[in-house]
Amino acid sequence: MSARLTFAATGRVLTQIRHDPRTIALLLIVPSLLIGLLAWIFMDTPVFNQVGPAVLALFPFTIMFVVTSMTTLRERRTGTLERQLTLPIGKLDIIMGYALAFGLLAVFQAGIAVGFSVWLFGLEISGSVWWLLAIAVADAVLGTALGLLASAFANTEFQVAQFMPAFVFPQMLLGGLLLPRDQMPDVLYAISDWLPLSHAIDALNAVARDDQDDAYLLTKLLIIVAFIVGAIVLGSVTLKRRTP
Repeated sequence: MSARLTFAATGRVLTQIRHDPRTIALLLIVPSLLIGLLAWIFMDTPVFNQVGPAVLALFPFTIMFVVTSMTTLRERRTGTLERQLTLPIGKLDIIMGYALAFGLLAVFQAGIAVGFSVWLFGLEISGSVWWLLAIAVADAVLGTALGLLASAFANTEFQVAQFMPAFVFPQMLLGGLLLPRDQMPDVLYAISDWLPLSHAIDALNAVARDDQDDAYLLTKLLIIVAFIVGAIVLGSVTLKRRTP
């Protein structure tokens, strides 16, 4: 792996995205609009404060997953990836380039979503907003990493959409959005421990309630980072040169 080649790949992806305003809007604006819609729906009720931290994990994660997987698949289908691999650049350099590019966008996305949620939509946070931002950023990068991994196994955009039930929906159901994880049956609770979004939701809820110490939040953050690294490495190993 070469830092120079990785940053070159990052710059190419960012340049491509810069010329696609719809993708920029989808990445940076849509999550905050969805969170705002939820806050509006539950105006004058305690529901938004109860589910807001989980939603702050869910929407950016899902959108980063979809956009990253679709973008990577499109580059394979058009032969762009194959042309890159004829150059002295490795698969890990390319995957890391994508991860850094979309990770940078994830920082802006999470910052906007957190700012809107707390200061515009009134999400009550008892803990540190900086912890909230750090975990939200890691969560969005997690969506990017899993999107890169999913794209390595897909041949069409329809197949990417089919990965949503496999990669995203189980994490939505078992992550604590509908019911706190400690109230689930023991088997489902054990399964949810192996789903990265569960740890992001746990951490965001803990920040909102301020009922855990920094060591707990750091542990959850490191677990998310471990999933990110694992997904990127596995994605680079399984990446195809071109989709048939």
